[in-house]
Amino acid sequence: MRFEAVTLFPEMFDAVLDYGITRRALDRGLYRFKSWNPRDFTDDPHRTVDDRPYGGGPGMLMQAEPLDRALNAVQQDLARESLKPWVVHFSPRGRPLTHQRVMEMKDMAALVLLCGRYEGIDERLLQRRVDEELSLGDFVLSGGELPALALMDAIIRQLPGALNAADSAVEDSFANGLLDCPHFTRPEVWQGMAVPEVLKGGNHAAIAQWRLQQSLTITATHRPDLLAKRGLSKQEQDILAVHPPGAPQNEAAR
Repeated sequence: MRFEAVTLFPEMFDAVLDYGITRRALDRGLYRFKSWNPRDFTDDPHRTVDDRPYGGGPGMLMQAEPLDRALNAVQQDLARESLKPWVVHFSPRGRPLTHQRVMEMKDMAALVLLCGRYEGIDERLLQRRVDEELSLGDFVLSGGELPALALMDAIIRQLPGALNAADSAVEDSFANGLLDCPHFTRPEVWQGMAVPEVLKGGNHAAIAQWRLQQSLTITATHRPDLLAKRGLSKQEQDILAVHPPGAPQNEAAR
């Protein structure tokens, strides 16, 4: 898989390229990354990429032409491998990024991440060159780089071979429509709080049942909208009837 970032701050992507799971996945050849700075596609000595908005108002806007040239260069580069780019722009008006969309995008051959700055991008460029707009939530960031990093991280961890334990991605929050259950490690007792007994007994069926109950109760408490969207089996309904939202989420003893 290829990620192509059109960005004024390519060094920000070191956060993905140089650390952790995403670094290991890069070393394993699971994806490739290349950045394209719009300033490299300008004609003036100052490498200008922004200008004042028509109609007035605060701030500056990214100009269409340097971005268009950068996207053309990306397209030409991908064409050498017969790859077609899918251009993603990060915007408050984009649809919320979900686990389902991440799972769909992980099978794409080439994602182009268009990272805006300043007050945004000339609307004509967006209408002409963007395939999809995404949002991380109802808040505003200084640019598109952080959402791009988040999207890359979410996708890369789903690529086969990225995680040392293949089951890790399957058990993540949202993978089955539920939030994840609580997890515990050594020591067995920490500051007077003990690990739930069921996790120490070695009964895998009982552990699986406990984890499902915890996930259901936590999801019903914190994100009931997920349950409404997902639906519940008869078994899950029975579990929630016994362990309703607001009940203690684990058996850790104080």
